[in-house]
Amino acid sequence: MRSPLLPQSVPAFTSRADSFDVVALEAFAEIDGRWHDQLVGLDIAVDDIPRMLPRDPESIQWPDEVTADGAVPLARLIPAGVDVHGQPTRAQIILFRRPLEIRAKRGADLLELVHEVLVQQVATHLGVDEDTVDRGPE
Repeated sequence: MRSPLLPQSVPAFTSRADSFDVVALEAFAEIDGRWHDQLVGLDIAVDDIPRMLPRDPESIQWPDEVTADGAVPLARLIPAGVDVHGQPTRAQIILFRRPLEIRAKRGADLLELVHEVLVQQVATHLGVDEDTVDRGPE
């Protein structure tokens, strides 16, 4: 069956993207609870697939701002900067939904994987190690 079981107008209808957004928010909530003051200028976004290539296709090396599983990026940190119109931009972590969903076999696995990826990205953003992100600021 290729059509949804529920019509989109019913409150119980949720798409895969909606379900992933809930998982991403839940995974980030614990980190945000510990580091809220330091993460005020950070946005979390979700994109279906990565639209980027490795720096070196032969050895598949990614910069520190990218969390990847081999040749496939799972998330990317875009630091704060200035856009083409001269307006300041906020730092942003982009989670790539489809690669993350493919690597998780169950719902709990997806939550754990997204949390792990977010810890890596927040550690890069804050310039601390991953264990520090899990423990919280001292």
